[in-house]
Amino acid sequence: MMSVCFLVEFLTFRRPFPATLLTAFGGDRVMKTYDLVIIGSGTAAQVASSRVRAAGWSVALVDHRPFGGTCVLRGSDAKKILISGAEAIDAETRMRGHGVTGEARIDWRDLMMFKRSFTDAVPRNRERDFAENGIDAFHGVARFTGRDAVVVEGQEFKARYILIAAGARPIPLDIPGQEHAVTNDVFLELDRLPARIVLVGGGYIAAEFSHLAARAGVHVTVLQRAEQMLPAFDPDLVGWLMEKFGELGIDVRTRATVQRIDKTVGGFIVHASIDGQEQEVAADLVVHAAGREPDLAALDLAAGGVATENGRVKLNEFLQSVSNPKVYAAGDAASSGAGIEPRWQGRCAKPSRRQPAPAGLPGRSERRIHNSANCRGWSQRGGGAREGDQIPNALGEGPPTGTQPNDSTKRSTASRLWSRRTPIVSWALTSSGPMPKRSSTYSASRSVTGSRRKI
Repeated sequence: MMSVCFLVEFLTFRRPFPATLLTAFGGDRVMKTYDLVIIGSGTAAQVASSRVRAAGWSVALVDHRPFGGTCVLRGSDAKKILISGAEAIDAETRMRGHGVTGEARIDWRDLMMFKRSFTDAVPRNRERDFAENGIDAFHGVARFTGRDAVVVEGQEFKARYILIAAGARPIPLDIPGQEHAVTNDVFLELDRLPARIVLVGGGYIAAEFSHLAARAGVHVTVLQRAEQMLPAFDPDLVGWLMEKFGELGIDVRTRATVQRIDKTVGGFIVHASIDGQEQEVAADLVVHAAGREPDLAALDLAAGGVATENGRVKLNEFLQSVSNPKVYAAGDAASSGAGIEPRWQGRCAKPSRRQPAPAGLPGRSERRIHNSANCRGWSQRGGGAREGDQIPNALGEGPPTGTQPNDSTKRSTASRLWSRRTPIVSWALTSSGPMPKRSSTYSASRSVTGSRRKI
C-alpha cells in the first residue's frame, strides 16, 4: 500500500511500556492499557501487531469476526481455491481434441471441502500465534469512548495509539427485500449451488462468481446498473471478457436498476428496470455483488474525534487521522493508500525519472524505493514506478506491498535509507528486509513532521 511505510510514524522511537491494569478510584471497573490497540485481524493488523510486538510494545487486537481477515477467510484466498476448479475445466475444454479426451466437471461439495481444508484452521491458528507472540486478542465489537480509548463487550481499553484496520462490509442495497440477497461470505460457504443465480452488481466480485458458477453448470444472470460490467477497467479487456461470458451462457444485463427482491414459494423474483422497461428475473439464489464499504459504522468514530471523508478515515500522508493524531488507519478504512482497483498485470514498460523525497524523509534528494502495489506508484503523490517493478493484476493480487529489490545492491540501498528515517512498524509493513535499528539522531520526542515535542 502506498503510504503504509508511514503507518505508525509515532510508534517506534518512543519508550514502550507494558500492558497494565488500571482500577478506577471509587469502583471496581478495570481498564486495560496498551501501547497499541488494533481493530481488525486481517493482513495489515497481523503485520502491524507482530512487528510492533517484536519491538517491545504491548499490543491488543480486537475483531468481531473470526480471526484472519477477509482476504484469507472470505475473500481472495478462498476464492482462488474455488477458481482453480474453474480453471481446470477451462483448460480441459480448450485442449479437447488436442490430445485430451473426456469431460471434466466440478463437484461443488468436494471443491468446497478442499477450500475449507485451507480456511477452517486459520482462526484458531491466528489466535494461537497471537498468544505465542504475547499479543492479547479479543473477540467483540470495538467502539470508541474517547480519543485514546475503546470499549469491547464491556471491557475498556486505553491506548497510546489505535490502528483501525477493520476491513469492509457489503454496502446496503436500500431496496425492498434486500435481506434476501446473500453476501460474498455466504456464497463462499455454500454446500451446494442452486440451478439459477442472480448477481446484483457488475464489479469484480460479480465477474468472478458468475464465471465460477457458470463453470459449475449454473444458469447465471448479472444485473448491472452501469453501461458495462467492470466499468473502471479497460473497456477493450472487458469486451473480450464479455465474449467469453457469452460462450459460457452468462446473461449480462446492463443499465439495469434493481428495484426489489420478492421471495416466492420456489425461490425469488428480482424486479429490475432496464431502459424504462420492467423485467423480472427468477432465481434460486440472489447474490449481493454491488460493492463494499469500510466497516466503520459500529466504531462511533465521532466519540474518538476521528474525522471521515467519503466514508473513510481522513488521513494525512502518514496514514494518521487528521483530527486525532493517536489514531491511524490502513486498508479499506483508510482514505489514502492502495485498494482493489484496475491495474495492469506484469511489469512497468518504461522507467520513471528519479523523484524528490516526500515530506517526512529529510536529507534525501531522490527516492529509490518503489511501491509494488501500483504501476503508477508514487507518481500520484510525487513519485513513480520503475522498469521491472512488479504490478498486481486487476484483482489486487501480486507481490507483497513495499520494497522489492532485484539485487543485493538495491537491498542495501533500501536498508540504509529506511533504517535512518523510518519507524519499525512502517518498515515491517513495507519491506522484506531486516528491521531498522533505532537512530540516535531521532529521539523519543520526534513527531511526524520532524519537530520535537514532550511526551
